[in-house]
Amino acid sequence: MGVSIRTLSGRDIALPDDAIDGLRGSLHGRLLTSDSTGYDEARTIWNAMVERRPALIARCIDAQDVATAVRFARENSLLTSVRGGGHNIAGNAVSDDGFMIDLSPMRAVQVDATRRIARVEGGATLADVDRATQEHGLATPLGINSTTGVAGLTLGGGFGWLSRRLGLTSDNLVAADVVNAAGERIRASKTENAELFWGLRGGGGNFGVVTSFEFQLHQVGLTVLAGLIVHPLEDAKEVIRFYRQFAPESPEELACWFVMRKAPPLPFLPAAWHGREILVLAACYSGDIADGERILKPLRQFGRPIADVIGPQPYAAWQTILDPLLTPGMRNYWKSHDFLDVSDGLIDVFTDFARRLPDAQTEIAFAQLGGAINRLTIGDSAYARREAQYLVNVHCRWADPARDDACVRWARELFAAAAPFSTGSVYVNFLTGDEESRVRAAYGANYDRLVALKNRFDPTNLFRVNQNIRPTAFTLPTPSVADQRPVV
Repeated sequence: MGVSIRTLSGRDIALPDDAIDGLRGSLHGRLLTSDSTGYDEARTIWNAMVERRPALIARCIDAQDVATAVRFARENSLLTSVRGGGHNIAGNAVSDDGFMIDLSPMRAVQVDATRRIARVEGGATLADVDRATQEHGLATPLGINSTTGVAGLTLGGGFGWLSRRLGLTSDNLVAADVVNAAGERIRASKTENAELFWGLRGGGGNFGVVTSFEFQLHQVGLTVLAGLIVHPLEDAKEVIRFYRQFAPESPEELACWFVMRKAPPLPFLPAAWHGREILVLAACYSGDIADGERILKPLRQFGRPIADVIGPQPYAAWQTILDPLLTPGMRNYWKSHDFLDVSDGLIDVFTDFARRLPDAQTEIAFAQLGGAINRLTIGDSAYARREAQYLVNVHCRWADPARDDACVRWARELFAAAAPFSTGSVYVNFLTGDEESRVRAAYGANYDRLVALKNRFDPTNLFRVNQNIRPTAFTLPTPSVADQRPVV
């Protein structure tokens, strides 16, 4: 009977049993079909809005497996997706009826404390890296949710609490092992395949499958000064106006964000505030604790906060602080903008929409960038948003599918209202599946250079289930005779 599977042309073909058996016998890991044990677990990703069923899943356990899977995909012209951590909002790890190359079993992290280098496999999560590096009092800048995959984070840029001090995740990449579209294993660094290395640092998964990353590590922790200050939403305008004066003057060791949402039932919040609209300032100072106390004092003294739980805590613990609010299995829809400043008009937009949140788990998250991120130029890597000082992630999150339309509509309306105050650029990792038209905006002046790189490394666009940079010669294909084999 074989397996019905989708090709790059969009047509379905029947892969014969001998081809499937041949692939299965060539892998060190498992090859899953829809009736295999573990299939549903392997296809399930963080965003529950994405419910897709691939025809085949190659559960890779080493780089050779990845190369074998890529060659199989190329030889059979299969629609192919690549899974690292499975945390991408657009759900690009999985496609209906296609072929998934799954790196999630590949989670090893090796730390060379002397050289301050971490070698990280392509399926590792932030928690895997932080756990290994903090054993040596070291870290590299990562994101803010420990279940996020390192691969997708890095390939899109990657920012978090340490980025103002130490740069993006991709800025700290020193080398990568890659399987290209021909199924060849190659290495990219400043001295090997240097143009590919440039593109991997922000250009997404367009050029190959990264099987391992090597990151520069830095002395961080083990303790940072971090925590939350919670204000009533009714005070939000005054607090954010103070924030816009405070944040630009703060040292690079400090990252301070704010979030507008309904108060979750956290133990440090009075019960009377649970479920009510709040403004939360989240701060992390990664320098000397005494200096941090002095620097944060004006922010902590401003206004009439409901709670202030800033204090010394382990960096690794702070990296997981938002995990309970970002658990997998919920429905998520995002919209994002970049900003140079925090204008009165933008503050008005945020406070207006925060008063009519569509769900108790939805939030408006506003991140501070700048610092070390801005010291590089667009010529240094594919990441092209160096001028942005802030970004917003309009993070709609809910459980009931019946609320899909209301939640998505609210996010889009907020996005439209905030657009006049934005730069027009966007963080590529925050693009949803319906924002293909914004890919060029994400890459800005680097887009044409990325197209040239795509032409060189993936001219047939094998790696297209992503925020896609189309090669010059690529158009939507007409099915060939070979693709018209009957499905049985």
